Amino acid sequence: MRDRRAGVTLMEMLIVVALIALMVGVSFPSITSGVDSLRLMSATDAVASFLNSALTRADRRQQVMEITFDTKGGKLELRSTEPGFLREVQLPDGIAITKLDPDTKSIFLYPGGTVPRISVELENRRQVRRRVRVDPITGVPQIEQVEKESK
Repeated sequence: MRDRRAGVTLMEMLIVVALIALMVGVSFPSITSGVDSLRLMSATDAVASFLNSALTRADRRQQVMEITFDTKGGKLELRSTEPGFLREVQLPDGIAITKLDPDTKSIFLYPGGTVPRISVELENRRQVRRRVRVDPITGVPQIEQVEKESK
């Protein structure tokens, strides 16, 4: 009998590492694309929920509400006439506010008043856009996919 040691040769180990690196290299772009899409969907859901709670609070509590948009910092703030009331939504990294309608830094919501036309467009790193638009008739925020502009 020969004394043979069981194990893996260096060549076998290099082949396995190369195959794993190839699989990671092929799947990595699709994984990051999926993460960016999830971040964008999560951000639009958060903005829609934020706008809905602001409209509901103005109506039910009979308080004037102010929504402030910080496009550079990626943040929305809600203030009330109630002392100390402040709510914020911070957008995740890689998500930016690209367009506001009306193009203003703040909007006031009055109790019993008409629902203003509000539209917030968000964009991720891959230039995929989604819009949260408040329907002025129903007062319900709606999420829409924005088609890419042809150049």
